[in-house]
Amino acid sequence: MPHIDYYFATISPYTYLAGMRLEEIAAKHGATITYKPVDIMQQFARTGGQAPKDRHISRQEYRAQELPRQAKKLGMAFNLKPAHWPTNMAPSSYALIAAQNAGGGDLGALTHAFTRAVWAEEKNIAEDDVIRECLAAAGFDPALAESGLLEGAETYAQNLEDAVNAGAFGAPFYAVDDGARFWGQDRLEDLDLHLAGKL
Repeated sequence: MPHIDYYFATISPYTYLAGMRLEEIAAKHGATITYKPVDIMQQFARTGGQAPKDRHISRQEYRAQELPRQAKKLGMAFNLKPAHWPTNMAPSSYALIAAQNAGGGDLGALTHAFTRAVWAEEKNIAEDDVIRECLAAAGFDPALAESGLLEGAETYAQNLEDAVNAGAFGAPFYAVDDGARFWGQDRLEDLDLHLAGKL
């Protein structure tokens, strides 16, 4: 049974655009997933990347075209300049880590709820009420928003180390336990083909 370490950021627009396709692919191939939210700004700093605001203007302009284009292609609502971006991604990441430890809900739905809140719903995922709402919608106890903060912080820090060690330099990033790596929501088809033994 293949296993996928899923590195992502709860404020990443490309993680939002991935939707629930990873979960569909994993179910199709009997693969398991470990959800590993990371501080993407630290990940960029550790792996040679830059925050969007620090990139060359040509890269910023391309991003401004590419994100709405991909959203339209996928039929997803998208706001290029959301009201609450960037925001502190740690609280939502801690909640996701606590939810993964607690079980009982849908982690894919929770991940998508956080990113959708940023990029389509004009919500601030650093706020407890928003985090609780996302937890409940994905079938988790909303109280996880306040519990396990210390453990969440430790795991969150370790996820960054794991990402760097796995060669993950952006989000979403999919690391299969056979060593194959896939970067970006636009590489999910390749991940699917790889798990089918075709790539």
